[in-house]
Amino acid sequence: MAGQRREKYLMTPGEWTESAARALAAIDRETGSAGPLALLWALVDQESRASEILTSGGLDAASLASQLPRPSTNADTSTPGLAVVLQEATRMAGLAGRVGEVGTEHLLWGLAQVDESIGRVMAEHDLRPESLAPVIEAATGIETTPLETDEKLDPIPAPDATIDTLRVMDASANRAREGLRVVEDIVRFVLDDAHLTGLVKQLRHDLGTALKPLDAGRFLAARDTTTDVGTSVTTDQEHQRDSLRDVLDANLGRVQESLRTLEELAKLQTDSSVASTVPTAALFERTRYGLYTLHKALAATVEAQRRLDGRVLYLLAGESSCQGGIGPTIRAAADGGVGVVQLRDKSLPDAALLELAHRVRRWTREAGVLFVMNDRPDLTLLADADGVHVGQEELDVRSVRRIVGPRRLVGVSTHSLQQAKQAVLDGG
Repeated sequence: MAGQRREKYLMTPGEWTESAARALAAIDRETGSAGPLALLWALVDQESRASEILTSGGLDAASLASQLPRPSTNADTSTPGLAVVLQEATRMAGLAGRVGEVGTEHLLWGLAQVDESIGRVMAEHDLRPESLAPVIEAATGIETTPLETDEKLDPIPAPDATIDTLRVMDASANRAREGLRVVEDIVRFVLDDAHLTGLVKQLRHDLGTALKPLDAGRFLAARDTTTDVGTSVTTDQEHQRDSLRDVLDANLGRVQESLRTLEELAKLQTDSSVASTVPTAALFERTRYGLYTLHKALAATVEAQRRLDGRVLYLLAGESSCQGGIGPTIRAAADGGVGVVQLRDKSLPDAALLELAHRVRRWTREAGVLFVMNDRPDLTLLADADGVHVGQEELDVRSVRRIVGPRRLVGVSTHSLQQAKQAVLDGG
């Protein structure tokens, strides 16, 4: 039955170019499945316009396999998502002037637009739906941009309801841009974090991309600050911030709320003046979720910097590695300026290690230094340590956080820049 359902929408005669038809036929023949991932791999395997576009972005078979492995030949990955992909591909072909003939480039567009995992990987290689549109136009030889004319027509005034909506969107866009600028300035000049600064810049770029189809000129025309009743309404909390974290939280929250407003009202903008090949509301939604991830990373970074401020020496200690005894070693190290002690002793059974951890906790607390447990989030909790350090082969940060909670420090061993960046995003 699954195979019959796939044939019904995959193989309509005359609907696909020869290359697209081969890719669609290969799904059943080679993988026995009909999911978006199977279609992506079928496009990679074909000599087609889609494979050329992927290769131009650095997504060849080898690099793709490391991020989106080829589906198993025995797995049943049939999914209604493929039908939506094909609908998007057909719609894009129609916009490009190729009604009744869908090519591999249109299938690739549909995958990037519909499947979240595929869209994310393609975006990492600058192959976003909005950047694919001009490539598809070039492939068809048909411009979808309206022709310029000598005669300029005055726009028809928008009704009051539209003006009111544009005023709300204008105010929300301003709040979002201003809030992101405050966040970027703090991350760049106070936290001095290049990775997080890059993430904020990307979010500002994503916001600009989402706002562009809405036409800033219409926002300005609808703006009426002098009659805005909200400009004189304030609360005491608006004029008080107790810490840098408060400033970040306030502005990140302001941006998140503004993006939600823009997302909802963008769904009302359906006239031709804001037509876009990418749903504008979806762009705001994607940016909002990216901001949630950034907020988590910033909160963890600010808290870690606060707790580690001035602690420039780090002692790695174990009972077997301290010849003079671990207690005297920790006390002497603390007197010498050590700010963090990590207990690492893999030779002890759990009961003995926990008993030692309790002693180390007592010594470090007396000395005023932080205590970090090695590899064991469970013992971290039992010994009331300040944090835990895990390797790449141990539990991931998310799992560790579920055990130790949000307040404790979580360190991660990293062996590459990418691993370090991921640890920050995970909240380590």
